Amino acid sequence: MNPERSAARDATDADLASMLQRLHEAQAREPMPDWPIRAQRLRKLEQMLREQRAAFAAAISADFGCRPQEETDMLEIFPSLSAMRHALRHGRRWMRPRRSLAGLAFLPAHNVLIPQPLGVIGIIVPWNYPLYLAVGPLVDALAAGNRAMLKMSEFTPRFSALFAEQVAKYFPPDEVVVVNGDADVAQAFSALPFDHLLFTGSTAVGHHVMRAAAANLTPVTLELGGKSPAIIGPGARFEHAVERIVFGKLVNAGQTCIAPDYVLLPRARVAEFIELAGKAVARMYPQLERSTQYASIVSDRQYRRLVALRDDALAAGAHAHPLGEATADSARRLLPPQLMTDVDDGMAVMREEIFGPLLPLLPYDALDDAIAQVAARPHPLALYLFEQDQASIDRVLARTRAGGVSINDTLYHIAQHDLPFGGVGASGMGGYHGEAGFRTFSHLKPVFRQARWNGAGLLNPPYGERFRRMLILLLRRG
Repeated sequence: MNPERSAARDATDADLASMLQRLHEAQAREPMPDWPIRAQRLRKLEQMLREQRAAFAAAISADFGCRPQEETDMLEIFPSLSAMRHALRHGRRWMRPRRSLAGLAFLPAHNVLIPQPLGVIGIIVPWNYPLYLAVGPLVDALAAGNRAMLKMSEFTPRFSALFAEQVAKYFPPDEVVVVNGDADVAQAFSALPFDHLLFTGSTAVGHHVMRAAAANLTPVTLELGGKSPAIIGPGARFEHAVERIVFGKLVNAGQTCIAPDYVLLPRARVAEFIELAGKAVARMYPQLERSTQYASIVSDRQYRRLVALRDDALAAGAHAHPLGEATADSARRLLPPQLMTDVDDGMAVMREEIFGPLLPLLPYDALDDAIAQVAARPHPLALYLFEQDQASIDRVLARTRAGGVSINDTLYHIAQHDLPFGGVGASGMGGYHGEAGFRTFSHLKPVFRQARWNGAGLLNPPYGERFRRMLILLLRRG
């Protein structure tokens, strides 16, 4: 293997600077690649994903201990390929300059917005969906005509090493480069002078990334998380709501940044939710204890954190409701799903993002009480509402803020290419996916083009009577 490329797998500070410099120099030689070049890069990425699909899924499963290939195909491979197809269909149109007439006072001049690549995009990838959250933003960066440098997660070492190896085979090191390493490498990476930096991960780490980027005035997109609520309204199809919440919570064993983090539901239906959730788990994961379709917790550290969250709540008076007969197995990092009742805001399980298969139930007496609870908390990355009454839906949408919303389902708003994905407030800033991602990684350069014959000279000094009459006319027209 080329030693220059293999260095990307275990980078020093000098390596990082050298890689970025090479990318910047290549971008300077070709600052505005045409659509065939961008499409070629996207097709190389698609080829890599299709040819390495099984190997990538096996590496991710090995990192987790158990991650069903079906979930990797559904939640990582499919949305990645879908994003590429969408960009290939629409990217040429996104590139077109947007023309408009100048303001009335400036006619016959006209305006143009020219989408221009920002340059080199830095992408910091988390461990929970290490393929999709690397490839998704990379698709948008390449469609926008940029080059990219990715820092993979040290918590999925097998996949991260394989991904770096394969990217080096499919892309030259002056187009896309992948970096591996520990937290010190991540810190050095976030301090590099990128033209834009995208970070997906925890809010706590997001603070450090933003501080590091600020030293270079690097613009950032932060995809964080928070406690995403699911509200079951009084007019919801209740059994459907329970099934979709269980699905959204338990794929990847809850290790999803937009997984439902707690449920607000009518007080009289708590027992019914527990019963229906148990049946849903039995249908989706029969013989869960031996199932190969229920993911493990990614690491011993994360397993211990989740057990501590649960035990802290139980010690403070909460109650746990296991969904099925399976028992926890720390050796395999198998943590069966549990609902939690009688929780309060003093418990860590209601202060921290859970990121695992624990799900608190919070009863309410009126929908406005549920809305008030959501509005009083930091803005979440996602909100889920189950309701049939349009007036109630409108009320929830108007009085809450969240990065994205799914109504009568969970998770799937992230897979809509015509919707931007991103957080708000504590759950992040900026967004990407589809045309929104193209714009995030582009500078829409504004150009004013004056006509040959124009009246601009009428406003030149000296400011006499003619100027004053022109000014009165302009002020009247606003």
